[in-house]
Amino acid sequence: MASEGVSMRRGLVKQVLSGDSVVIQGAPRPNGPPEEATVYLSNVSAPRLGKRPTETVTATPDEPFAWEAREWLRKKLVGQVVTFIKEFTATSSRDHGKIYLGGTSVETAENVNETAVAEGWLEVRQGKVADEFTSKLLDLQEKAKSAKIGRWSENLEGAVRDIKWNFTDPRSLVDHYKQKPVDAVIEQVRDGSTVRAFLLPRFEYITLQLSGVRSPSTRAGNDGAIEPFANEAKFFAESRVLQQDVQIVLESVSNANFVGSIIHPKGNIAEALLREGFAKCVDWSIGLCTGGSEKMRAAENQAKINRKRIWATYKPSAGGLVEKKKFDAKVIEIVLNDAMIVARDNGEESKVYLSSVRLPRDAGDRPAASGRQFRPLYDIPYMYECREYLRKKLIGKKVSVTVDYLQPKSEQFPEKTCCTIEAGGQNVAIGLLERGLSKVVRHRNDDENRSSHYDSLLAAEAKAEKEQKGLFAVPGKEEGNHTQRVQELQGDLARSKQFLPYLQRGARSEGIVEFLTSGSRMRVYVPKETCLLTFLLGGINCPKSARAGANGQTASAAEPFADEAAKFTRKLTMHREVELEVEGLDKQGAFIGYLWVKPEDGGRPQNLSELLLEQGLATLHFTAEKSSHYNHMAAAELRAKNAKRNIWSTWTDTDAEAKEEEAANQKSERTVNYKKVAVSDVGKNGNSFRISAQSMEDGPKLEKLMEELRVGVTSSAAPSNVTVKRGEMVAAKFSADKQWYRAKVESVKAGLADVLYVDFGNRETISTSDIAVLPSTLVGVPASAKDYYLALTTVPSDEDYAGFAIGALQRLLGSAAFAEVNVEYSLGGAQYAQVIVEINGERVDVGKTLIEEGFALADKRREQRLQKLVTAYGDAEKKAKKERANIWEFGDFTGNEI
Repeated sequence: MASEGVSMRRGLVKQVLSGDSVVIQGAPRPNGPPEEATVYLSNVSAPRLGKRPTETVTATPDEPFAWEAREWLRKKLVGQVVTFIKEFTATSSRDHGKIYLGGTSVETAENVNETAVAEGWLEVRQGKVADEFTSKLLDLQEKAKSAKIGRWSENLEGAVRDIKWNFTDPRSLVDHYKQKPVDAVIEQVRDGSTVRAFLLPRFEYITLQLSGVRSPSTRAGNDGAIEPFANEAKFFAESRVLQQDVQIVLESVSNANFVGSIIHPKGNIAEALLREGFAKCVDWSIGLCTGGSEKMRAAENQAKINRKRIWATYKPSAGGLVEKKKFDAKVIEIVLNDAMIVARDNGEESKVYLSSVRLPRDAGDRPAASGRQFRPLYDIPYMYECREYLRKKLIGKKVSVTVDYLQPKSEQFPEKTCCTIEAGGQNVAIGLLERGLSKVVRHRNDDENRSSHYDSLLAAEAKAEKEQKGLFAVPGKEEGNHTQRVQELQGDLARSKQFLPYLQRGARSEGIVEFLTSGSRMRVYVPKETCLLTFLLGGINCPKSARAGANGQTASAAEPFADEAAKFTRKLTMHREVELEVEGLDKQGAFIGYLWVKPEDGGRPQNLSELLLEQGLATLHFTAEKSSHYNHMAAAELRAKNAKRNIWSTWTDTDAEAKEEEAANQKSERTVNYKKVAVSDVGKNGNSFRISAQSMEDGPKLEKLMEELRVGVTSSAAPSNVTVKRGEMVAAKFSADKQWYRAKVESVKAGLADVLYVDFGNRETISTSDIAVLPSTLVGVPASAKDYYLALTTVPSDEDYAGFAIGALQRLLGSAAFAEVNVEYSLGGAQYAQVIVEINGERVDVGKTLIEEGFALADKRREQRLQKLVTAYGDAEKKAKKERANIWEFGDFTGNEI
């Protein structure tokens, strides 16, 4: 120091308060932020900045060029190391002096007082006695005045800011900027995650909370102490963004404060706070973060692992230690709305829950359900809609399952495996939340047991809330209360009798299987009649499942193959859309009839009773003899017997063998009467090849019928006026050639109809607008197409091989203009025939060729008249085995293993 009373301070400029006042930080301290001192430039004064209003004082405006003077000094000094030499302390206890920037000594450094005067931003304050320094400042000021620069400019336009201190509608400002980056200067750091800033160039003064994070508060609590690391977090943020040129993205509002992100050239301050353990993630706003939440979560996890600062005592949650396993599975059942049963490829089943998703309503908040048992699925608003979304999207579909965490067992609930479920690359939980059909679980900040896509779930919920969907809808805006008014028919014979006529009229009723008690007994919801009924499969006896008795004891043990039958039925029907053909009631009010299931690969619905019989999981009941399905069911049971499947594994029928031999002796000669047909469609039914064909003799009749049809349709009502009903004969426009053909409607749903072209045997789904009224003269005309089945051949049960076999059959039949069929035997009303086509002048046996090329298996029969064909087909199969053709590529096997 040069003389007594003059002291020197060296430090980093933290902040510039005005054009002539600066905050200087001292050297860092080991136990907290460094000391600070506010100093003032001596012998000069700057224009005064305006002050923001308070509850008692109104705002004051800037003096001209006050902001420009402050900005010149801010850009020059903030973040720079300077030397301050105190000249005097005013009566206000303020230290005044000179600030030097750069250089190796005071003599070589830049005198900021002189430079500011020379640039015209400061006015010289002349004392009573003019010294050498003051004289120099006055000379510099005269030059600035002469040059009309800085505050001496004659152009006063824009010299005084128009500051917007308060906002009555903060949301309007967020909407104005449309989440685009806005230039800004940070004026104050209130705590590590809250700042005050000016948005430029409109000078909007805002208080901003960083989205997605919260730092310890610097406000004292009831005990007078601030939160741990509050001052350190504040200093951390100040040293990086205070009075820095940044960009701000306004993302939302919270009370009167704005919520958003600060974009700095050196990185995201929120991420830095998290990484250093100065902040925690905040779930309610993390989904708003510009750039996404993944980096924020990763930064917080890094601080947790390193146990930095606020995470010094961190211990991972027990459920979060589970390995993030991932596997593929098929969904076979939806359990309410937040859980499902999935089956892996090896048949293992697991119950999994959607991570961080809760039901539409707490189970304890139950609306009144007068007159019947409370059923959450139907009585809680949006519960049924939520389940239906999952059922339609997932049942029978392959999904990707990622285990997020295990929720520990509690007094009310068992341990839960909580997972993220993806179908077709889409997160199922996000789909639910976007539709407002569920809500996100709000976890504690220290609870890591949450979805791996938790922030995306929060964003999806926020979107639904903003669009007022589902659970977030404004009361009265949406029609109905979103519950299902269900008629409960269980154990009520009188009420079941009231519904019986409605379920028997017309064609089959559509339903959804909700619950199974055995392979042939289930609970079905019929939406059209809004009833929940018990349904028993007719025409069969199915092994009974075990019955529970009192005190958890088993009242009766399960019959053999009961579990297998129940599993088979569950796989085909649980939570799937089915068709019911009701025949009657039992004494307890359960409906009896036939249930039709839709194959996963499409095609016509199949009789579940027949499928159980064919698998050997049920036996034929005498009541089936009265049914129109008896022949097919009897044939299915016979196939199961011959294959010795399940129930029939030890069965022998000596009487049937004797009768078969006797019949063969009585008719030992094979009848040969080939009939020319035109093949219109091929496929499979069970394990038999199906061929739909028209007699060549009927060709002229069919052409005349088609001509009458098209003339009749042209003159009839427009298709748009036609009401399409299932089971009716109609005229339908074929999609391939846009021509009209006779068809039978098999089902109608959502403007689409499944139709069977009765004169050609093929099926397709068309719009109901492509259906017209069939002329009455053509309704009773017999169908031209007839189904035949390849004799002595069997379709491989493996789905891939079966597809190859059907393709080979199509190629063989498509290579000839017509085919010749000779019916060899009948089974259950179905005709099995030898089929011959002529290829390159040579007659080719279609069935034998399929077997010889390894696409089909030979079916052995005992009839004497068929033995020549049986032998020829058997030799063809041996050849295919020897050459390892197609299905035999991996060697020999039995039919049951395919």
